[in-house]
Amino acid sequence: MRPKTSGRKLPPRMLARTRTLKSGKTWTGYYYNGRDPDGKRVEIPLGTDLAAAKRKWAELECVEAPPDASLMKYAFDQYVRDILPKKKPSTQRENMLCLSQLRPVFDSAPIDAIRPQDIARYRDARSAPVRANREIALLSHVFNMAREWGFTQRDNPCRGVRKNKETPRDYYAEADVWDAVYKAGSEALRDAMDLSYLSGQRPADVLKMNRHDIRNDELHVRQNKTRHALRIRLKVDDVLTELGACVERLQARPVKSMSGELVCTEGGQPLTMKMLRGRFEAARTAAGDEAKKAGKADLAERIKAFQFRDIRPKAASEITSLEDASKLLGHTDKQITQKVYRRVGEVVKPTK
Repeated sequence: MRPKTSGRKLPPRMLARTRTLKSGKTWTGYYYNGRDPDGKRVEIPLGTDLAAAKRKWAELECVEAPPDASLMKYAFDQYVRDILPKKKPSTQRENMLCLSQLRPVFDSAPIDAIRPQDIARYRDARSAPVRANREIALLSHVFNMAREWGFTQRDNPCRGVRKNKETPRDYYAEADVWDAVYKAGSEALRDAMDLSYLSGQRPADVLKMNRHDIRNDELHVRQNKTRHALRIRLKVDDVLTELGACVERLQARPVKSMSGELVCTEGGQPLTMKMLRGRFEAARTAAGDEAKKAGKADLAERIKAFQFRDIRPKAASEITSLEDASKLLGHTDKQITQKVYRRVGEVVKPTK
């Protein structure tokens, strides 16, 4: 059989005919590409409703009728097939975790029957409030895509549903915590920590920094998450900044990555997220154990809570100017920097 040139997502021998009416509206009708008793080709009308047309098609094909395509299950299926593969691998994993919670609840629900109060009940029933917010955000996107695909014409029921309150992480890595982990870390980990702190960038952006990104005494960064472009100065008034000195030190290493990454292992292999996580956890454990042996239980607890992602907020917190911190982090809104990333109180004078 010759492959279809249109309606490729329809079952075999099912056709879609689209016409633009005088009113300007688009009309779509479905037909079965069959044969009459004399063997001549004939198009049998199946109607304009896709779900009903598929059931009629199944009768003509003598196969089991497909379930009602108006169920939420089919919107989820098409989202996983058409939208998810276009996202980054980490986002795909996150979305699949959300779908593992959403699908058991909404798969069998008619898409036109889901109401805002159903979304609110789902939110209230979830034991993980922050995860519930992420799941509802994904469900909202699935609904929007379902409207584009013609599964429904109703308004998105997620719109206007109140989200659970989220409290930003407020951990601040003080100097004694930083020094303990830094001392216990490998050379590659120390390089990553220095580059992360001095550049104020996310871990993934730090690991991809390359010697080819250094031009005109500037480190050029294209942030993975927002695609925001930055040029971080390595010299100010012809004097090396601490970041500039760090970059020069990394470039002067006898063993370098062949592909140009600034942070690499002792053997010249570019550091991956998995390697970074393993090295950081090992250094944190060793530093915590050392603090316990020294009888510093409070320090050990603070070391245990330290995560590599806390380095970016540490950088933002230790820059005096909020505007400079916001620009370095690549934020368009200074309030995000202030609310989420500035984690130390303002230094003030006492009454007397």
